[in-house]
Amino acid sequence: MTDAEKKEIVTATTRDVDLLLKIMAALRSENGCPWDRVQTHKSIRRDLIEETYEVAEAIDNGDPVLLREELGDLLLQIVFHARMEEEEGRFTFDDVVSDLCEKLIRRHPHVFGDVNAEDPDGALASWNAAKEVEKKRGGAQGDMKAIPPSLPSLMRARKTAKVALKDGYGFGSAEEILSGASRRLARTASDYARDPDGTIDALSSVLFEISTVFALLGADPEENLNKKTADFIDTYTNI
Repeated sequence: MTDAEKKEIVTATTRDVDLLLKIMAALRSENGCPWDRVQTHKSIRRDLIEETYEVAEAIDNGDPVLLREELGDLLLQIVFHARMEEEEGRFTFDDVVSDLCEKLIRRHPHVFGDVNAEDPDGALASWNAAKEVEKKRGGAQGDMKAIPPSLPSLMRARKTAKVALKDGYGFGSAEEILSGASRRLARTASDYARDPDGTIDALSSVLFEISTVFALLGADPEENLNKKTADFIDTYTNI
């Protein structure tokens, strides 16, 4: 990166995506930032996760100023990863955007095609139908193996249960699952003193069963547990 290129970036009057990509390229260049140059997908993986949670926190707090900032930080992570791939000649940020545009058009036949959707439920059904077509063409979406292992545990359990339910797996009703979980907890309480390791395994099974109930109810265990945790923190700090 030459001094002239640096000056062009600093004095640019339009702060847009094109300038952002130039800045990232400059940071990763030979004369760029020593820290940015040595990063890899794995070394900044945790940053991507943390920034995603910070965006979620800004949404939960209803703070548009913070949300604007956190969305920028999340976009930085996307641009960072795309730049690494561009350097290896595999794909570019523009390829990511192009793929996303194609997917949005393909997944919204009720907007860009001849499918009718009169309400949000109809739109979601249209999206899922288009997604199923992709799956039959060889896509991994919706497949059990496509559920990322890196998801938070409760979120992953719920997604797993949703895929199994869609495929007709017989978990039973919510009442039956809760009844079985209650019996398991009762046995665990009596066995705790003599078998602590067994207790951990049993509680893990109960957590999965509860996540399955959340899937049946169409609710998110991760989100609801966070709310309850926040309630406890508020109560605890006001004691």
